[in-house]
Amino acid sequence: MKVFLVDDEIVVREGIRESFPWEDTPYVLVGEAPDGEMALPMIRDTNPDIVITDIRMPFMDGIELCRIIRSQMPWIGIIILSGYDEFEYARRCIQLGVREYLLKPINAGDLKSALDKVSAQILEERNTLEHAASLRTRMESGGKLVKEKLIGSLFSDEAAEKDAYDVLAQLSSMGCPVPKPYYTVIDAAFSPVGEGQAAAAALAESSGGIVQPSPGRVGTRFLVVGETGEDAEEHAYAFATSLAYELERIGSSEIRVGIGEIVDKPEEIYQSFRAARHIRHLLVERSDEKAIILGAREMGDPADEKTPAVISEAKLYMAQNFTNPNLMLQDVAKAVGMSNSRFSTVFSQQNGQTFTEYLIFLRLNKAKELLRNTSDKGSQIAREVGYNDAHYFSYIFKKNTGLTPSDYRAQYQNQPE
Repeated sequence: MKVFLVDDEIVVREGIRESFPWEDTPYVLVGEAPDGEMALPMIRDTNPDIVITDIRMPFMDGIELCRIIRSQMPWIGIIILSGYDEFEYARRCIQLGVREYLLKPINAGDLKSALDKVSAQILEERNTLEHAASLRTRMESGGKLVKEKLIGSLFSDEAAEKDAYDVLAQLSSMGCPVPKPYYTVIDAAFSPVGEGQAAAAALAESSGGIVQPSPGRVGTRFLVVGETGEDAEEHAYAFATSLAYELERIGSSEIRVGIGEIVDKPEEIYQSFRAARHIRHLLVERSDEKAIILGAREMGDPADEKTPAVISEAKLYMAQNFTNPNLMLQDVAKAVGMSNSRFSTVFSQQNGQTFTEYLIFLRLNKAKELLRNTSDKGSQIAREVGYNDAHYFSYIFKKNTGLTPSDYRAQYQNQPE
């Protein structure tokens, strides 16, 4: 189980990171952040199973972070940390589906018990959903099969324009909350198909109606809805990333995921599907060795034509600004004109590293240069490369190089790398 930690107190993060016996448990700490705003893109990057977050933090507090996670990534288990024993906080957390609520200060035993409890709940839900989804794929009739066939009819070139409105009306009458102002389509292919479709259906079911699946010959197509165009796009990229991760987790191969453009008319859903299918076919023709590849297309733009230039622009922007300790994914996404979720996905696809990994790469490369060629103190170098917290800089440096900054300097000073 992958765990992500969010807390604005350095001493709390350091205590959990250093004092908890991670190596002796089935958990791994995959990242940490001092507030929700910084954490959110990193959570999308690292795909944790469990998020541990403080409630009171600057910029974006834990309540807002939980709200976004439950809306966009409801499969993530959440553990709340708080130094305030107040019923109102606990009540709001319960309403947001938080699994556990721990009061500071916490010890390793309390945290282990909470992680074990949340992990067991997640595994039980996965097994239940996968079993239910497997049964549904074998159903010959029933409401769920009817819904899937109705969704699938939106992707048929035989459907007339008015049929799209009729289909959405029928789905609405069946209690399926599909009619929304904005739509996009995900077309996913994978092998083996049956097992992957069961996992895909289970994941879609956890979206609360935002994503509706329709099994196909080589995988599953999904209709994604949103209140705004950006909302639909955020949901699509978050779901597509999680789908690819889940398929890889269960051992699927030849995973290809295409995302169509955002449309605002039911009769244009087929147009979005065609774009998604076209991108997925292109990925097959490219025969990429990397299993998880996400296609993307903006409304009116040829699929992916501008992506390499945009990513080059993003890397240049990062190279010029990585020393800013407040640099975040949303800053770079805004600079190149992409939504946060799309930029995160496309950057990983094109660069072979997540945004967070590449930012760390830039900062540590500069840190190595300064350690080799200057006598500056480690705390000063940390600030110069974008880390306000010297302890966190040392932790990141050792995690990525195997050496502490001082050990690296002793070994490599006055030597080219």
